[in-house]
Amino acid sequence: MYTLKRLQAGWGYPTALLCVYGFFSTIKPMEPFLIPYLTGPDKNFTVEQVTGQIFPVWTYSYLVILLPVFLLTDYLRYKPVIVFQCANLLVTTALLIWAEGVVAMQAMQFFYGVVTASEVAYFSYIYSVVDLKHYQKATSYCRSVQLLGYTLGAVLGQALASTAVMSYYHMFIMTLVLSGIAQVTCLFLPMPQRSMFFHRRHSRAETTRPSAASAPSNTLEEGNGAGGSRPPEAGKEAAEVPLQKSAKGCLRVMQHLWRDCRQCYSRSLLCWSIWWALATCGYNQTLNYVQVLWEHVEPSQNFTIYNGGVEAFSGLFGAASAYGVGFIQVNWAAWGELALGSCSALGAAALFLMTFMGSIWVCYAGYIVFKSLYMLLITIAMFQIAAELSMERYALIFGVNTFGALVLQTILTAVVVDSRGLGLDIVSQFTIYGSYFATIAAIFLLRGLYKLLVKQNSARGVCGLQVSAPSGGS
Repeated sequence: MYTLKRLQAGWGYPTALLCVYGFFSTIKPMEPFLIPYLTGPDKNFTVEQVTGQIFPVWTYSYLVILLPVFLLTDYLRYKPVIVFQCANLLVTTALLIWAEGVVAMQAMQFFYGVVTASEVAYFSYIYSVVDLKHYQKATSYCRSVQLLGYTLGAVLGQALASTAVMSYYHMFIMTLVLSGIAQVTCLFLPMPQRSMFFHRRHSRAETTRPSAASAPSNTLEEGNGAGGSRPPEAGKEAAEVPLQKSAKGCLRVMQHLWRDCRQCYSRSLLCWSIWWALATCGYNQTLNYVQVLWEHVEPSQNFTIYNGGVEAFSGLFGAASAYGVGFIQVNWAAWGELALGSCSALGAAALFLMTFMGSIWVCYAGYIVFKSLYMLLITIAMFQIAAELSMERYALIFGVNTFGALVLQTILTAVVVDSRGLGLDIVSQFTIYGSYFATIAAIFLLRGLYKLLVKQNSARGVCGLQVSAPSGGS
């Protein structure tokens, strides 16, 4: 019994359980074939029903649920939200298997919106159960296992679909079983005793002085620098004080969040965050509807589709791109905007090729290029932001940027996709998405060129002053 408690108190036990949960919850063999399943004989929906009535519900529900889930995740200390997330994943899969009709599929999309909104609990859990010295390693394990699960699910789905060993229906049953394993696993996660905002650690002296809790932070890296999230405990004076127990606890938390938001969005971080929100909006929109474009270019009834293989390759290429960032020696402060603009332009070109070439192989290749470029740039953006913030504030910025992306995505969905809006066909939609990324590219290229010219002029001015100084002295 003592050995079990000691094991649970270390960082390996919760990290291993979280990795197992992340692995089984992300193996989804049917995900690359969702459109053929919904529009095929299993469900018999039209493409217009799927794109104009069913899929938009996910965007709307994700936006509405994200903010309350973000706060509840911290208030409930992560584990209950992880359990709740997996329960909603089971409901989503069950509805896809057994439910019929547009309304039932809209409910399915709502529950999936809850699943994606609860994703914040997965990595936030690490903040409270793992010591700072193990945080980087634990996060790396969890991210790698998630990627492995996505890739394995795509490869498995492609193998089963190509060999016709298993129907779409039975592939969903397999997904349900794998999600059930994830559900059982997350029940054994240790319950954290603290969180970032509602259950923070304060010294006893601090809690006896009301003004200390409301004192502004001195710097962005207060107490922990770029790689930590909590200051070290000061011996016996450190004590866990749940903020919600005080009458003004919630108000204090909201004031703390607002103060941190204002401090975090400095001029340098604001540029990266704006790109993050803009590009994530377009990326999510493309991923949501790319299968519809593939179905339009090459109907699955007439062609052996390779959606699973493409998803697996794009995931691996994206991971390789993200991994390669660590070996690139670039002054991102000087060249960041030009890099964002150039790669966004390449992404726009890939989307235009996918839309107008009329070849499924061009569509597949363009998708791999587009996804790899996004993974490369979002990794750079995350690194730049994380390098200047504590992990606590990094989680806050992550949530705010995601919320901004969802607001933009909701507007784009309501106007372009929803049948109650313009309800455009898939070719027109992807023309807009390509134009959207072309606009992003133009904005950041122009800003990068302007910044470079200003820097060069300043350097010339300094050199001129240095050259003229000796002649003036003589």
